[in-house]
Amino acid sequence: MAVKMDKEALSAFLVEVFPQVHEDFAIEHVEEMAVRVRLKVAERHLRPGGTVSGPSMFALADVGVYLAVLSMIGPKALTVTTGCSMDFMRKPRAHADLIASCTLLKLGRTLAVGDVLLRSEGADAPVARATMTYAIPS
Repeated sequence: MAVKMDKEALSAFLVEVFPQVHEDFAIEHVEEMAVRVRLKVAERHLRPGGTVSGPSMFALADVGVYLAVLSMIGPKALTVTTGCSMDFMRKPRAHADLIASCTLLKLGRTLAVGDVLLRSEGADAPVARATMTYAIPS
């Protein structure tokens, strides 16, 4: 199965469909069944103690798998999250961007399942891991 939306197409789609948050994310790499996305960490993403908040990490995982799905099926904006399991493993580096490595484990006609590892920029150990399920509109 070939990639239907490359990095530029996905970036333009985010600007068009999610103008309120597109500036928070940068798509770094797109390949068949996988993407890498960066959360450009700003003060609004931090919680007390200066670390990236759980909701910000969830948003990165969610956007990452959403983009991985769209890269394979094309611009179907109504593809929606139907399930998530997320493990927070260690504290992200203070004020460091987060990088999500997203891999699609299953891409069917109506459902997609993706796995995400989140790392602080420059660190090898993941700070969180998520499994996301999406419903694909027909």
